[in-house]
Amino acid sequence: MNAPATPNARHQAKPRDHYRVFRSIGTRWMDNDVYGHVNNVVYYSWFDTAVNAWLIEQGALDIHAGEVIGLVIETQCNYFAPLAFPQTIEAGLRVAHLGSSSVRYEVGLFAQGEPLAAACGHFVHVYVDRETRRPVALPAVLKNTLQTIV
Repeated sequence: MNAPATPNARHQAKPRDHYRVFRSIGTRWMDNDVYGHVNNVVYYSWFDTAVNAWLIEQGALDIHAGEVIGLVIETQCNYFAPLAFPQTIEAGLRVAHLGSSSVRYEVGLFAQGEPLAAACGHFVHVYVDRETRRPVALPAVLKNTLQTIV
């Protein structure tokens, strides 16, 4: 008989103080699936929303005319508690790794006011030239902004 699996510490719900900045995201009726909770694909949309909205608000990313864009090359999510419409989600964000052309963001999704994340995940952006799609060094304004949430 196999022994029960021991949970890995990196796959446990993180507390709020693990993250540096937060943004509220409202759930929508269409986010729920037939099982009565938010479908897993929506969580990845929230990751994108939390990161890119914060970068735009900080003046670090120009999605329309900037010379540099971020392409997602890796993503992952672990789920710990269900979320459902109508809830307000609080997305916590931090930078776990800042490279010369890439960034690993960690995102925690919390039910409003809850101390532990309902889901924790990450994604990695590689920043590339908009035209050539080749990796480039992070522009100074982007790097400086990201360093504030490392």
